[in-house]
Amino acid sequence: MAAPVSPAGTAHRIAVIGGGPGGLYAAALLKRLDPDREVTVWERNAPDDTFGFGVVLSDETLGGIEHADPAVYAALQAEFVRWDDIDIVHRGTRHTSGGHGFAALSRKRLLAVLHERCRGLGVDLRFRTEAPPAAELATAYDLVIAADGVHSLTREARADVFRPTLTTHRCRYIWLAADFAFDAFRFEIAETEHGVMQLHGYPYQAATDTSPGASTVIVEMREEVWRAAGFEDADASESVERCAKLFADALGGRPLHGNNSSWLTFRTVVNKHWSHGNTVLLGDAAHTAHFSIGSGTKLAVEDALALAANLQEQPDIPAALAAYETERRPVVESTQRAARASLQWFEELPLYLGQPPRQFAFNLLTRSRRVTHDNLRLRDAHFTQSVERDFGCAPGTPPMFTPFRLGDLELRNRVVVSPMDMYSAVDGVPGDFHLVHLGARALGGAGLVMTEMVCVSERGRITPGCAGLYTDEQAAAWKRVVDFAHAQAPGTAIGVQLGHSGRKGSTKLMWDGMDEPLAAGNWSLAAPSPLPYTPASQVPHALDTAGLAAVREEFVTAARRAAAAGFDLLELHCAHGYLLSSFLSPLTNHRTDAYGGSLEARLRFPLEVFDAVRDVWPDSRPMTVRISATDWADGGTTAEDAVAVARAFAAHGADAIDVSTGQVVADERPAYGRSYQTPFADRIRNETSVPVIAVGAISSWDDVNSLLLAGRTDLCALARPHLYDPHWTLHAAAEQDYAGPGVVWPLQYRAGSRRPQTGRTDTAKPRLSLGG
Repeated sequence: MAAPVSPAGTAHRIAVIGGGPGGLYAAALLKRLDPDREVTVWERNAPDDTFGFGVVLSDETLGGIEHADPAVYAALQAEFVRWDDIDIVHRGTRHTSGGHGFAALSRKRLLAVLHERCRGLGVDLRFRTEAPPAAELATAYDLVIAADGVHSLTREARADVFRPTLTTHRCRYIWLAADFAFDAFRFEIAETEHGVMQLHGYPYQAATDTSPGASTVIVEMREEVWRAAGFEDADASESVERCAKLFADALGGRPLHGNNSSWLTFRTVVNKHWSHGNTVLLGDAAHTAHFSIGSGTKLAVEDALALAANLQEQPDIPAALAAYETERRPVVESTQRAARASLQWFEELPLYLGQPPRQFAFNLLTRSRRVTHDNLRLRDAHFTQSVERDFGCAPGTPPMFTPFRLGDLELRNRVVVSPMDMYSAVDGVPGDFHLVHLGARALGGAGLVMTEMVCVSERGRITPGCAGLYTDEQAAAWKRVVDFAHAQAPGTAIGVQLGHSGRKGSTKLMWDGMDEPLAAGNWSLAAPSPLPYTPASQVPHALDTAGLAAVREEFVTAARRAAAAGFDLLELHCAHGYLLSSFLSPLTNHRTDAYGGSLEARLRFPLEVFDAVRDVWPDSRPMTVRISATDWADGGTTAEDAVAVARAFAAHGADAIDVSTGQVVADERPAYGRSYQTPFADRIRNETSVPVIAVGAISSWDDVNSLLLAGRTDLCALARPHLYDPHWTLHAAAEQDYAGPGVVWPLQYRAGSRRPQTGRTDTAKPRLSLGG
């Protein structure tokens, strides 16, 4: 390493730490882009050492390889096993879904192809050699690529810069192999005396006249099941033998074998930064995504493509590394969200065992939200139609347009316009804005339209612009809105959400400063405990016995007015850190009397309010409850607590639980993402059998159909999509060519029921194209 470093800004001398697929492919690409480069790869293992068995690559990744290096693509193409089917075996029933398009090959063969390509291009491959520390390499090389895996020493040596977060998950798994080729990607469930275990299997070597082929087999189970089954004390050979017996049917009685195989727990790796100086992380060193979506090698290869392209396009190394991270981070984060959803699905697998077999299969296929109802229908229409029939869809009817009954109220479809605070009332009176806002959404086709949180008292407002139901004038104004919806959008139900701001009241309008106290005209606040929402917030006073009784009566009076106004449904707001929610969370309820302490005690006052409202609300009209299923904060409400809360409200007569999350404490750390709150609704529904309304970044009709058909929710509430498009549900029907009883176009709008034509769209060009 005595050679001088190249002129500033160029990447002439490149060091690669780690000879896995990502590191090798990066080395080959960079050497091919500039044959004069000196590229050296350090790999601690021998060339023919490998761990694991088969590698799955998507068509998208293969397309990128084909355009960037046709020689590598051609070599891989000759080795791939391709198949389209996924088999799901559960309780003796196998369902097959086709059209998925997989390609796999031996990991050892993949490495051999990359070794050969690197040698042919002149890359210096140093096997059985520990790489010098990245800091040392960085002084002698222009660029250091750390592709040293999930246990990256490079990352750990500068953890202060890369700032990694490592999350260990709840299942144990082991990589094994079978000496025959499965004819599909196979998932099989074993229900044992110790708990549920699952097999993930796929072929990576095709059967021929002289060979039966080969398959990767991963056996996975929850940690407590692994311990109960005695695997903790089993050696490697005993584990392999027992796994073969557990899944003897799937294996046809054939044995399994390992390759330095041991039981592992998956770790998700996230880094705040991917580069430091001239050192950059690639592949598992930078990020990991659970094997159940087959993404590790795919992400590493795509990292290599992007890094090589940006080094070619950008003026210097710092710009290239910044552009590489900017390009790849959103893709990786999206993949990690999908992988997290997938691994959590398998962690919670026992919840779904009671589902009908075809619905269970559909649920498994759509677990990551990457595969959806719409694209599964394109891949395998026959399978998807059979799931729809089991669900109760009439021919040609998407799941979202099937009816659903809440108590005596039948909703003609599964779409809910979620409550959205408009902060546009005057003295609590809803005006023309509310008539137009809610009227437009009633005309827009949703089965149920919800008001914003309607406050039960003047002191219970969030802002001066919040609507109320504590005067007769307000009730009359709400009746005007309800009457319009019933007359002009017959068949659309309209519901009212009743709530009290608690410690989050007396603040500015959202657009003037969300959660900021009023500059003047503040009113006193009440809460379970004297805890301000933010350091700048007003300190509320803790409600005493008389105060609790007064608030309970305010809810009752508002409910009576809501019934007289003609609302079809009443929802009690016990979420988002408002008064009733504050009783439920241990972070906001520090009481030492009968209304604080255990979850049962924290539930006492919200249940008293629910019971009092239920007593005056008409029996024929349903009641729902919105909860925050997690506080997204340490020490707060857990998913297990949410299940208990849902059970309690259902036992008191709630017809459904509207499952939201967070907004309880100001220092929350939500895990945002597409449909990010639905797993909480899913768990409540499948653990308690209580109907649920899912909410939270559900943005497309395809998401709605997918969640419903998988049995993860009964209704879907959408907020922002209905702000973007008041006629979202009508347009969803038009886009799916549906014209049935599940949605009705107003006569005045019927001429617009056909989807307008759109202009041409062109597909993106390959990321890196070097020709033959």
